Amino acid sequence: MDWTWYLFRFDGRISRAKLWLGGLVLLGVMMTLGLVIVAIHSVFGGAKPFHFGASDLFKLVDPDAWRSLTRADLPRLLIKLFGTSLLMWVYFAISIKRLHDRDKSGWWMVPFFAAPGLYNQFADRLPDSHADLPLAIAAFGLGLWGFVELYCLNGSRRTNRFGTDPLTPEPPRDT
Repeated sequence: MDWTWYLFRFDGRISRAKLWLGGLVLLGVMMTLGLVIVAIHSVFGGAKPFHFGASDLFKLVDPDAWRSLTRADLPRLLIKLFGTSLLMWVYFAISIKRLHDRDKSGWWMVPFFAAPGLYNQFADRLPDSHADLPLAIAAFGLGLWGFVELYCLNGSRRTNRFGTDPLTPEPPRDT
């Protein structure tokens, strides 16, 4: 398997099994970057909790998240920024290839990922009322729909505009 294409490019199709494999690869990268952050904490001091997630990406568009930063947070922030960017790139690459297997455009990641993520980032700033309940239900529904589309449903069994079926066996080689 071509790992560069699999993890970093957005063209082509992959099966559900390769999407789940990509999740395991992402977990391994997260654990490695977590160990790097623990090493940085031991060198520079401090014991702040850390995590990797989409919330880090959505904090880039949130000015309130920038105001609480100090110089001591800079090495940790740079590692998290690099790590989160790398993880999101790989996640989007494998997810878009999976959407291609479902004969859907990669732009479906906007309602499946971006809309629920933005809602979750800014939900605490919405007024406490029942008026935002439809937004919460819509964000949950889009996230659930995205999970079912990507991780549960079969891909198209025919050649589509994004390539051939990844489950089609390759023809035998002539020797």
